[in-house]
Parts: sequence; C-alpha cells; structure tokens
Amino acid sequence: MDFNVNTLNNYWTDIYFHLHYPHKEKITHQVIRVLQLIEKKQNIGINDVSSYLNVSHNTASENVKRIIERSYVMKDRDPLDERRVVLKLTDLGREVLQRNTSLDESKLIDIWDNLSSDEKSLVESAFKLLRERAKNVPFG
Repeated sequence: MDFNVNTLNNYWTDIYFHLHYPHKEKITHQVIRVLQLIEKKQNIGINDVSSYLNVSHNTASENVKRIIERSYVMKDRDPLDERRVVLKLTDLGREVLQRNTSLDESKLIDIWDNLSSDEKSLVESAFKLLRERAKNVPFG
C-alpha cells in the first residue's frame, strides 16, 4: 500500500468535520493555538508564546492579555523561579479548548459501540502510534 499524505489528511479532516463539538465561542485560531501550547507544554511564558506564534513579544503580550481578560488563562509564578511568570489554563480555558479542539465524546461513543473488538484495538493502536511519533517531531 502506497502512502499518500493527502489521503491521510483527508481522513483526519473528515473525522474532525463530522465529530467536532458545536462551537459556542467566537474564538480565533491563534487563541486556540496559545491555549494548546499552555496545555501541552509546561511553564509557558510570554516569550514562549512569542516564539511559538512567530510574533513580537509585545504582540504576544497583548494577545495573552486579551486571553486573560476572557478568563481562559491566568498568570502564576514559576515554582522553580519565583521571578518568572508562567501561564496556566483556567477551568473555563480547559472547557473552551476541549470544545474547540476535541472530538465530541458522545459521537465517539456511538461509533465505538458499533466497532468490533478487533476494530477497536486497531483504531486505538493506530492513534497511539501516531501520537507517540508526533511527540518526537521537533516542536514549533
């Protein structure tokens, strides 16, 4: 079987299109990327946001300020270096992130309940393998 990256991308976007949660918030893709960065990495500060989004420190700072005003993120002190400020997701921020990046659990359960044991094992193994390999791709 020949690998076709376009086919794999089409599978992924079809899965997301059909199974995502209804979006409730008016939220930009850039805000979602910042929330994901904070969720997936530890001790994220403004400089990290700036590098990740490839924007100036001032732009990153303004973006984070707006996200804080929406109560999605809060500032905290780095436990290892009290001089450094780190960003943390609030409970609301976690909820918004899940609704805007995750698949609808009730839809997944409906599908899962109709898969055979072998199909469940195959799907879980494939996603686990892709996740583990994705973690080894250089960040950014």
